[in-house]
Amino acid sequence: MTEMNDPGGKNSAFLSRLDAVAAETEALLDRLLVVAPVAGELCRPARLIEAMRYASLNGGKRFRPFLVVESASLFDVSRQNALMAGAALESMHCYSLVHDDLPAMDNDDLRRGQPTAHKAFDEATAILAGDGLLTFAFDILSRPETHTDPRVRIELVMALSRASGVGGMAGGQMLDLAAEGRFIQNRAAQTFTEQDVRTLQGMKTGALLRFACQAGGILAAAAAPQRAALERYGIAVGQAFQIADDLLDLESGAGRQTNRQGRRRRQGHHGERPRGRFGQGAAQGSGRRGRAGPGAVRVRRRGPHRRRAFCRRPARLRRKTKPSVTKLCRLGKIWAKGCHGVASSAKAF
Repeated sequence: MTEMNDPGGKNSAFLSRLDAVAAETEALLDRLLVVAPVAGELCRPARLIEAMRYASLNGGKRFRPFLVVESASLFDVSRQNALMAGAALESMHCYSLVHDDLPAMDNDDLRRGQPTAHKAFDEATAILAGDGLLTFAFDILSRPETHTDPRVRIELVMALSRASGVGGMAGGQMLDLAAEGRFIQNRAAQTFTEQDVRTLQGMKTGALLRFACQAGGILAAAAAPQRAALERYGIAVGQAFQIADDLLDLESGAGRQTNRQGRRRRQGHHGERPRGRFGQGAAQGSGRRGRAGPGAVRVRRRGPHRRRAFCRRPARLRRKTKPSVTKLCRLGKIWAKGCHGVASSAKAF
């Protein structure tokens, strides 16, 4: 990247720090996810550990642990403590990916260029691997290595529970399935406002990103105003993450397709084009393109019974490939500006 495009090398610095946290998180999860049982366990089935390691040690940008480490560094929290909390969050994130790929959900065959867990093993093993990663996240948070103060550990467990549970990621996934028409007998289109989309994205994608920023303040036992600043930043990062994803989808062009789409096209299925829109003036259940009104949400057919909600775009809601450097650098600029603002708020109090 040239100096003109990267004045002062800020993007390079961001990516360097991101890569460092990714390597440390990978090493920590590699050390924790072993077959040998710990105190209170009878045994760890080898196949289950293998599947959990497959799902969590297969690369990835580790953006969520990075946010934990950087937010904690504002308060001079031990890096090891921050990495433990980041590893717990990454374990939770990886569980969500395993379950999201299952046939009953997105039914994806590939993630990051590799077979998904249920393809590499089997569906039952993948479900149990996801369950194992979910509960392992709380195992990590509850350990004294995460923080010596049990009150801090309890607060971390509660915060991650709420970010990942019924009022967070899991609830957001349910809203997403409802938006697809999964629970309507005739799968007719629904009216979906802009606020509905914001709520869905804020829960399904944004909740864990918000926790990642809040975790630093929890580890530091920071004052309420400092925590509020981190929460505001976490909400902004979640929204920026979605915006960057939307922009890259638009820039990549409508001709770009996922591995699953390509496979279905080769098999003679042609259900991938946009089939209608939610919102004012939508063609309700007609299979034709309706005219979208303000705040309309467009849907795209994914197979004979698959719809996914989008906000003003016919592109994928989530890609199964690694993020581009462009997206990471955009988020890096947001991170740099946000850290400066949060640090200023922290100093003010």
